[in-house]
Amino acid sequence: MIEVLLALLLLFALIGLGSPIHVALGVSALAIFLSDALPTTAAVHTVINGVNSFPLIAIPFFIFAGQIMNAAEITDRIFNLARAIVGWVPGGLGHVNVGSSVIFAGMSGAAVADAGGLGAIEVKAMRDAGYDRGFAVGVTAASSTIGPIVPPSLPLIIYGVMAEVSIGALFAAGIVPGFMMAISLMVMVFWYAKRRRYPVDASFDWGRLWQATKAAALPMISPVLIVGGIVSGAFTPTEAAVAAVVYTLFLGLCVYRTLNLDVISSVALETVKTTASVLMIVASAALFAWALTANQVAEQLASVFLEVSENKIAVLLMIMLVVFIIGLFMETIAAITILVPLLLPVANQVGIDPVFLGVIVVLNLMIGLLTPPVGMVLYVLAKVADTPFEECAKATAPFLIPLLIVLALLVCFPSIVLWLPSLLY
Repeated sequence: MIEVLLALLLLFALIGLGSPIHVALGVSALAIFLSDALPTTAAVHTVINGVNSFPLIAIPFFIFAGQIMNAAEITDRIFNLARAIVGWVPGGLGHVNVGSSVIFAGMSGAAVADAGGLGAIEVKAMRDAGYDRGFAVGVTAASSTIGPIVPPSLPLIIYGVMAEVSIGALFAAGIVPGFMMAISLMVMVFWYAKRRRYPVDASFDWGRLWQATKAAALPMISPVLIVGGIVSGAFTPTEAAVAAVVYTLFLGLCVYRTLNLDVISSVALETVKTTASVLMIVASAALFAWALTANQVAEQLASVFLEVSENKIAVLLMIMLVVFIIGLFMETIAAITILVPLLLPVANQVGIDPVFLGVIVVLNLMIGLLTPPVGMVLYVLAKVADTPFEECAKATAPFLIPLLIVLALLVCFPSIVLWLPSLLY
């Protein structure tokens, strides 16, 4: 156990020094292997098996689909549709920001993709309309976290692989919490708008709504294709990801003609880079998790939790505290691949449903994306909005409140999460 504690200290020290997360995880895991004299062949097999999973193939395709939508200017159509639907409410563009994220969430499945793609459009539009830069950045950052909760979700795919849980059930479980997040953020935006007297974007107009709906009708088929195909059993998540890519390429090349081979090549290269970084994290995190498992850390953690309390809610709150602390310092995918082998046995002992656990763990980690020191969404928006990182963190802090309230409601009422999966599966 001493070796594990030293490895954890090494891990956080390397992260603090700015080391890439996969390097920090790999070095720390190897330190455990060497100190325990574990066979190096086991390390090699663990790294290979960590990425040798069919559902993981969905990740590059969903990333590619999201990148194509940005390159094909489909995100502009989504933004205009949201603008026509909710732009008339006080604080209109703030609501448009949240609404756009809900729609885009059904296509990309990643918070960073939302912040980097829609974020640039949303922040510029809000600044041009006279909104405070801090408010624009804060609501953009918070709304981007809806993406990994509403299907398709890359973190939920990783969780499903690690926990051996139905990814379709996880996707269904994320729908209601995702809409709860959107509603809570809109309430927050409305409160800010009334307090600061933010304007409406434009009065509601049926003609404008009809034109925006026609312009965005074909892109809106994409989330229906993905979610409907998975829930109905027509597609596996991987097949749905491939279908999403084919459909978005069809829109960009044949319908809107906003894509060409040079753009597709650039997008493909960016997708390869992003996928490689994700899979390197998955592989190194799998090695680290295996080393922790070999030292029976999961069993010791379970005994510690159960000594404190055997009450399901108490254990769940302890799990959430651990996840929240890890989320402050670690990237989402790495955190999932390390935490699942440790926390799932604890959850199973007290009867916590693994599908429910997956949704609240991912939501908890999404909050971590909005908090220093490793808030990836904050770094992306700092670049997109040309705003100092510290200012982004300060502006986003108030919007953590509605997200934490939603998390608390889900923890107290698991049926909110499990109702739809139990209905469909």
